[in-house]
Amino acid sequence: MKSDAVKCGMQQAPHRSLFNALGFTEEEMQKPMVGIVSSYNEIVPGHMNLDKIVNAVKLGVAEAGGVPVVFPAIAVCDGIAMGHVGMKYSLVTRDLIADSTECMALAHQFDALVMVPNCDKNVPGLLMAAARINVPTVFVSGGPMLAGHVKGQKRSLSSMFEAVGSYAAGTMSEEDVKEFEHKVCPTCGSCSGMYTANSMNCLTEALGMGLPGNGTIPAVYSDRIKLAKHAGMAVMDMLKKNIRPRDIMTKEAVINALTVDMALGCSTNSMLHLPAIAHEIGFDFDIAYANGISEKTPNLCHLAPAGPTYMEDLNEAGGVYAVIAELIEKGLIDTSCMTVTGKTIGENAQGAVNLNEEVIRPLSNPYSETGGLAVLKGNLAPDGSVVKRSAVVPEMMVHEGPARVFECEEDAIDAIKGGKINPGDVVVIRYEGPKGGPGMREMLNPTSAIAGMGLGSSVALITDGRFSGASRGASIGHVSPEAAVGGPIALVKEGDIISIDIPNMKLDVKVSDEELNERKKNWTPKEPAVTSGYLARYRELVTSGNRGAILEVPRN
Repeated sequence: MKSDAVKCGMQQAPHRSLFNALGFTEEEMQKPMVGIVSSYNEIVPGHMNLDKIVNAVKLGVAEAGGVPVVFPAIAVCDGIAMGHVGMKYSLVTRDLIADSTECMALAHQFDALVMVPNCDKNVPGLLMAAARINVPTVFVSGGPMLAGHVKGQKRSLSSMFEAVGSYAAGTMSEEDVKEFEHKVCPTCGSCSGMYTANSMNCLTEALGMGLPGNGTIPAVYSDRIKLAKHAGMAVMDMLKKNIRPRDIMTKEAVINALTVDMALGCSTNSMLHLPAIAHEIGFDFDIAYANGISEKTPNLCHLAPAGPTYMEDLNEAGGVYAVIAELIEKGLIDTSCMTVTGKTIGENAQGAVNLNEEVIRPLSNPYSETGGLAVLKGNLAPDGSVVKRSAVVPEMMVHEGPARVFECEEDAIDAIKGGKINPGDVVVIRYEGPKGGPGMREMLNPTSAIAGMGLGSSVALITDGRFSGASRGASIGHVSPEAAVGGPIALVKEGDIISIDIPNMKLDVKVSDEELNERKKNWTPKEPAVTSGYLARYRELVTSGNRGAILEVPRN
């Protein structure tokens, strides 16, 4: 056992004295030591129930013959961090989580791990850590929130942000906003639409690192507790069979996950996190892969914010494996990929049935023949940009309009809510990228304000920042290279005509190469927004959005 390094032999007598201080029995010293990485805290609604999940995992591990030992991981609530300086500290936690978990697991020589995440950055952060540590590991999330109900309709957090925009437009009263405020988030869990947290928990199943149901069983269902117990048992079985994360998270598994992403219509943030996970297994993931996979993968689901269905509906319809079964039928999934069940993804999918063709469209009736995400390139984004095309209205799939340029998110929000943005405009928000922010803030406030003001079918938004999974509309993010390094988005001027062609994967500013080159000569870097603390260090190490905003040591 790996933990023998801290438990066995005369040299380890001091170590054993510390285990005695922890209350370990002689019997426990002979058993595998399983680390349970708990993301529990009391500030994130998706994490407030993780203490119960962790306790269930501990029971499963102990019942299967292991010794469970809990240690923590941090997590930020993106909703609470949204729209202010706090959002600069969201994406950056992904790498803190990966680094700190690696440190804890290897410092204490755990034999196996169970990761208990739920929200946006700690799911990919822990997947990155799992790949590095490479001991048998199972993921079990806290589960999604149930949808809220307002005036007889299901609603979610994105409805809340859009309500604020509607209030600014004068189309919703303060009393109506108050009703949304009290009803859209009715339970614990990750927010109820196909936002980033639920996207990543579903993709954890597709990667093979979570048991079936990990992404969709609601947080408040007792089945979630049962799943956690089975996760504890499963990791002990993996330990016996020596199945490790790098046996599961292969290049083929990442491509499977991207394929499922296209069918589900996941958050654009998956195009930050899948490259970062792939990087940890040595797979150089080019985001342009998305277009090739999208061209042959039908979009089968329109969960909120793209449509009227929610995670609870996907769960009742058969969950992620019902979607995978549809894709297997079309030959789009590598069924040989290993999973944490000890079986292949193809074996896991046997018997999975689509129980609601309104929630999971069959192959014969997809929402579109192409997938939910697209990567756009052109003279405005030479290295790429990302749009959730499944959440774009048909009339905005091709659009040209004048650029309305803002140097930060706050200025754009003031203009939108102040009625200064007109139908046809293209809002450009720059210096919000990984380096420029620093931290690559999500732009849910401006996208929701655009939708709430009734401009969602006539105004586009382009940024070197990123979007919440709750954003909808012609919202194009991850524009690379970013403004902070002199990318073309830094050279756009007020009134320049921006051309968006999502079907043909193009994003251009209608300015000649000669003019752009002249502007580049006169461009001067903007002073860093942050010069001290973790964000300053992050800015020095982070790469561009098209590379997943991974961290690299600068080369001389």
